[in-house]
Amino acid sequence: MRSKVFKYQRYIGVDYSGAGLPQSRLSGLRIYEAAQGSPAREIRPDSNLRKHWSRTAVAQWLTERLREPTCTIVGIDHGFSFPAAYFEKYRLAPDWLNFLKDFHKHWPTDETFTVQMIRDGKAGAGGARRGDSRWRRLCERRTPAKSVFHFDVPGSVAKSTFAGLPWLLQMQRQPGARVFFWPFDGWAPPPDRSVVVEAYPRLWSRLFSREHRNEHQHDAFAIAEGLRQADARGELAQGFAPRLNSEERRLARFEGWIFGVE
Repeated sequence: MRSKVFKYQRYIGVDYSGAGLPQSRLSGLRIYEAAQGSPAREIRPDSNLRKHWSRTAVAQWLTERLREPTCTIVGIDHGFSFPAAYFEKYRLAPDWLNFLKDFHKHWPTDETFTVQMIRDGKAGAGGARRGDSRWRRLCERRTPAKSVFHFDVPGSVAKSTFAGLPWLLQMQRQPGARVFFWPFDGWAPPPDRSVVVEAYPRLWSRLFSREHRNEHQHDAFAIAEGLRQADARGELAQGFAPRLNSEERRLARFEGWIFGVE
């Protein structure tokens, strides 16, 4: 086994939820945090354990953490971008930041709307930017992950993705955050920068016993603890360098990639 030489000082796992409004407190929205020598523990928004996180509060909390000098890796459980077919249909340049801006114009899910309201045409302009559940990103074709357009089925990540994308844009725009969004900003994060990656809990959750945690807690725990233990084993560099040819790497720079998928 490799010696414990850590790259990061803090590891955060977020199990996301696309339910309700951005300000709604959701039992399915969970955060776990680990440090180099300490296993992941749950972070609650309030001392009252009956109160849960909202997407608004999660984005604010993450932004504050990413402004701190503590070198951090954050894994979030929702899609960070859309398949190439979506870019082609709407004639979008293969550029992630422009994609986020265009998406937010049509799906302002960080405002006072639910994802379902925009799907139903009661807000936003989502009808002008719809996808097909048969479209899948390259990283999704290499895992059991469902399409980011596959709504209303068990295990769907579609609502979480549509609810979460505008918050990535907000975090990217925050001054002083010094955050590296992988792989959109490049494949090798600088050693002094915190990094945010797309996580798929199924890659990690079976490595750990459930203990007292519910499904959402365990998914967030597994992301944070999985990242911490991988770093302790010196394996994070492998995660940042999936085996892709030049065309696959080109696609992943705007489609995104799930951390840990080969």
